[in-house]
Amino acid sequence: MDPVALGFIAIAAVLHAGWNILLKTAGDPLRTATVGMVAVSIVLVPVALLGWWLLDRPAFPPAVWAIGIASGLLEALYFVTLTAAYRRGDLSVVYPLARGTALVLAVVVGVVILGERLAPLALVGVALLVFGLLVVQRPWRLLGHGGDDRAAAGFAILTGLVIVGYTALDREAVRQTPPWLYAALLWPVSAVTLLAIDLVRSRAAKAGRVVRPEPVDTRTAIVGGFATFGAYAFVLAALSRAPLAVVAPLRESAVVLISAWGVLRLREGGEGRDGALRIAGSALVLVGAVALGAAR
Repeated sequence: MDPVALGFIAIAAVLHAGWNILLKTAGDPLRTATVGMVAVSIVLVPVALLGWWLLDRPAFPPAVWAIGIASGLLEALYFVTLTAAYRRGDLSVVYPLARGTALVLAVVVGVVILGERLAPLALVGVALLVFGLLVVQRPWRLLGHGGDDRAAAGFAILTGLVIVGYTALDREAVRQTPPWLYAALLWPVSAVTLLAIDLVRSRAAKAGRVVRPEPVDTRTAIVGGFATFGAYAFVLAALSRAPLAVVAPLRESAVVLISAWGVLRLREGGEGRDGALRIAGSALVLVGAVALGAAR
């Protein structure tokens, strides 16, 4: 594999892991995501408009507008469900469950709806993914746990479903228009939606219907917002040098980084067997993702 592309993927994984760690440890994860998305949009939109003008105004078909708006709404929903999971569950469980669920659901859509057939290596990849998710979550434990654990798992799985939705839309859009130009539509749509949600939360808090949102470290939120955009940009750069079937699975190396951080730094799962199982399960999710990519 092209070492430059591999380097781009590694940087993207680290940036994405850092952004998710920031969200998990933020006082108000959803408001932190909102500030980050707004900050990126303020910079991205004028730069993209200037680039569009200087590069002879590349085509932006009407269909892409519709796709970008739909994907932006789903991206906002992604932050709502992900941060809801982070408020209720551990980083080392929520992130692998969300990302792994997205990969499994993508395979299900391909086989059941699109009529695709899986090669033997792909079947091995799916089996590893499912087994890894079971090791990370161990759903049978939820029978004896409180509502927060069940809710965290539910929101994480819902996040995986949302990921499948916006990924399918994004793949279609970037076939019709430059990715950087498409991002200039996607980001502000998501940012405006998150701002609207934040406004509703604030009004509900003033009326005493919900708990008042906690203050946000604006500087940290802005840095995190640009980290997630940087991860997106480096994935696009890797795709310019390597096929999607290679880039997408390797990007999931973030699941191991995040699980290790949750277990070793945030002390999730204790210091014994539970923490080790979370890291091992995340590693299986990664191996399964790589097997799926290699089989395509």
